[in-house]
Amino acid sequence: FPFLSLFLFSFPSHHVVAVYGTLSDLLSVASSKLGIKATSVYNGKGGLIDDIALIRDDDVLFVCEGEPFIDPQTDSKPPEGLLGFHTDWLTLNVGGRYFTTTRSTLVNKEPDSMLAHMFKDKGVWGNKQDHRGAFLIDRSPEYFEPILNYLRHGQLIVNDGINLLGVLEEARFFGIDSLIEHLEVAIKNSQPPEDHSPISRKEFVRFLLATPTKSELRCQCANLQGVKMLCSNAEGASLKLCNFEDPSGLKANLEGANLKGVDMEGSQMTGINLRVATLKNAKLKNCNLRGATLAGTDLENCDLSGCDLQEANLRGSNVKGAIFEEMLTPLHMSQSVR
Repeated sequence: FPFLSLFLFSFPSHHVVAVYGTLSDLLSVASSKLGIKATSVYNGKGGLIDDIALIRDDDVLFVCEGEPFIDPQTDSKPPEGLLGFHTDWLTLNVGGRYFTTTRSTLVNKEPDSMLAHMFKDKGVWGNKQDHRGAFLIDRSPEYFEPILNYLRHGQLIVNDGINLLGVLEEARFFGIDSLIEHLEVAIKNSQPPEDHSPISRKEFVRFLLATPTKSELRCQCANLQGVKMLCSNAEGASLKLCNFEDPSGLKANLEGANLKGVDMEGSQMTGINLRVATLKNAKLKNCNLRGATLAGTDLENCDLSGCDLQEANLRGSNVKGAIFEEMLTPLHMSQSVR
């Protein structure tokens, strides 16, 4: 007797059987082996077998229960489980908005993502479904849409008005690693360039006057050439590495200013007027104070180490507890009393 392979249309069920007797006998064997009520047998090309004499040894036959012949090997929709393909359609309910896609879209491009783990195998993740059968996902639909489109065609496309930071957070949440880098670059490119243009003296004084005395003011490395800040209140401000020197010879004037605890370390202040200003506990380390007017200035507990005080006027200044270590030029007593 010839031997042949019997296949169900719903792959991969198949059996190898021996052919004997009549066609009815073959259908009976097929029904028993495949667990169906077999009524028709087709050859590999879709031809209906109506006589057992037409069957040859090692033929492959397809058995059905009466439905029309569909070759499972060429069907555009491979049966689930065959070769690992997942092309069945499903619907997602993301934050109340419905998205219809295929299982392969969610699985194939990012196989290690959360979406891939959720939908790779039916029922394994235990996804909750709404009354319409859509899988419920409690995330923002407007940020999810660019991610789904990326999984479909591999391009990042974000409509106007959609915050890229929101899409980035969704990509991180779902573990779409290849998209995270694209989004980080896009966000960086979308930021406006930093504005390093200088502000005017008038603008600076306006900011200074509007700053509460208990708030921190930072003007590090600012260009304050020839600035006029008479009687201003800059207590506790950070003015490190600032430049108060005007090439035209205009001297910066901070006469009577409140500069308690100010940090002016490393600033260029040649010829600056700090007459009767209050600099108690200020940090003036490594400042250039050559020719500065410090007459009557309160320098109590100031750190003036490393300063250049050549020709500075310290007459009547309060230097109690001030630090004058590592001076660039000798400080003569006459400078403090003239």
